[in-house]
Amino acid sequence: MVMYLPSPQTDSEQLVDDIVVERQNGPNAAYFTGISPAWRARVADYIAQGGSPAAVPIWPQIEPRKTSFLTLYLSPADGSVQGEILKVMRKHGLSVCPACGEPGAPNTLDHYLPKTHYPHFCVTPHNLFPMCDACQKEKDTKTGDAQTPRFFLHPYYDAFLVHQILDLTIQAPFETPTFTLNVSQALEPDQITLVTAHVRELALAERYGHFFRNQYRRLIRLVTKMRENHQDVRATLATFTFAAADPSPNSWDHIFYTSVMSNPPLLAYLEAGGLPTLP
Repeated sequence: MVMYLPSPQTDSEQLVDDIVVERQNGPNAAYFTGISPAWRARVADYIAQGGSPAAVPIWPQIEPRKTSFLTLYLSPADGSVQGEILKVMRKHGLSVCPACGEPGAPNTLDHYLPKTHYPHFCVTPHNLFPMCDACQKEKDTKTGDAQTPRFFLHPYYDAFLVHQILDLTIQAPFETPTFTLNVSQALEPDQITLVTAHVRELALAERYGHFFRNQYRRLIRLVTKMRENHQDVRATLATFTFAAADPSPNSWDHIFYTSVMSNPPLLAYLEAGGLPTLP
C-alpha cells in the first residue's frame, strides 16, 4: 500500500544555506544566520536517521520563532529558492498515492514529520512527499507513541517497499465474497510492526473495503465479457496483474489482482462458475 520513491535530488542541507543567504537583506537575517549551523546539523541528522521521530528530536528553542519557519512553506516569495523546489516537488506525475497506493494523483505534499511540531523541516525536501487528501486527514500530526515510536512508513528510506507488503485474501462464497487484508509475513518482524501501525493509523483496511467491492464487481463484469468472447480468463488476468505492478507492487490494483491470481478456487469460479448478472 506504500510506494518506494527515489530520494529528492535537492541537497536538503545546502537548501538551509541558500535560504539563509536569501534572507541577508531581510528583517530575519540575524536570526537565521545565528541558527544556521544548528539548523543544518538537524537536517543532516534527519537524513542520517531516516526521518524517524524516535531518533529525530524536536527543537524547543525555536518555538518562539516558529512562524518564521512556517512562512517559508506557507507563503514562499516568488522566485525564492524553496518556492521553486516546492513547485518541482508538486509536479510529481504520480498516478497513485505513495502513502496508501490508492489510484489517483495525490494533490498535496505531506510533511513526514509534521510542520507544527518540526517547523525547521517544513521545506526540507527529504521531509516532503506527495500524499492524497484521505491519507493526510488520517495522518494529521501523528508520529508515534510510547509503544510504537514510529507509526508511518517513509517512502524515501524504507527500501523494502519495492516489494509487496500486504496480502489480500478473498474468501468464498465468490458470489458475495469477503476479504481480509494482512501484512505480508515475508517481512522482518520490525517491518511487520511498522507496516501494521501504518495500516492502522491511515485506516487502510476500511478504505480498501470500498475499493474492493467496486473492483470485484468490475472483475465479474470483465470476466463475463471475456467468457462471451472466448478469451483465456487466466492469461488475461495475469496480464492485468503484470500491468498493475507499475508504478508500484503496493498499488491497490496490484494487490487485488495478485490475490485473484493466487487463489485457485476463485480462478476456477471465474473460468467456469456461474457468474452473477450485474447491472
